[in-house]
Amino acid sequence: MKEKMYQSLIELTNSLPVSELLMKFSKSKISRFAIPSYVKHYKINTDEIEGDIKSYSSLHHFFTRKLKADARHFEVDENTILSPVDGVIEQLGDISMQNNIVVKNQTYSIKGMIGNERAFHKYVGGKFIVLYLSPSDYHRIHSPIKGKIVNQYSLGTASYPVNETGLSFGKTPLTTNYRVVSEMKHSEGGHVAIVKVGAMFVNSIELTQTSKFLNKGEELAYFSFGSTVVLLFEKDSVEFPEELYDKHQIKAGEVLALKN
Repeated sequence: MKEKMYQSLIELTNSLPVSELLMKFSKSKISRFAIPSYVKHYKINTDEIEGDIKSYSSLHHFFTRKLKADARHFEVDENTILSPVDGVIEQLGDISMQNNIVVKNQTYSIKGMIGNERAFHKYVGGKFIVLYLSPSDYHRIHSPIKGKIVNQYSLGTASYPVNETGLSFGKTPLTTNYRVVSEMKHSEGGHVAIVKVGAMFVNSIELTQTSKFLNKGEELAYFSFGSTVVLLFEKDSVEFPEELYDKHQIKAGEVLALKN
């Protein structure tokens, strides 16, 4: 009953006019007056952001902010895979031989998530991790590996929320929301799928990479509103560090997985 009520409420509000109105306001000059209260409410560390908060022309401009050059560190060790974002570790584990993952008690098909008949087979029996970006987080997405983008495409239309409630009661948002899939190949072989999932109302995922060849830490894209990134790894290609299972929050550039 609770699940049905939640889904009905979201469907009433998750419409194109609402999305456009929300985006229009966030990009307006008047929205910049909301930045100080936004910073205070979400306890954002302004010491690491690029520029002063008064230099941002709108709430959207601030939300998609860049950080100072030394705010995040991306090590060059070829044996590590790094977090592409700041976020909450919502779930991590194994991809079943039936090509499914379970997140917040909902079962998701990897095939449905990446929508590619040829690509999904390589991830069956592998590993996955779900990273949720809250409104307080830095919303730029970086390359977790050194390698080449071998495939990139978008799927889906409207979006359910991707916070804890959305993942628990939404209509499988990780496989139905608007999303952009970037499949990368390591410089020394092997693939990683980076699934960028749009959030409620605004489906804006802006790609910013200028080359198909990326070093660790190079920027891939940014989210216009709170969203989620799912990483998929091939079978027997990586292990998650033991401490990651007890970790809740992670920063871009921190070690996410170790290559086998």
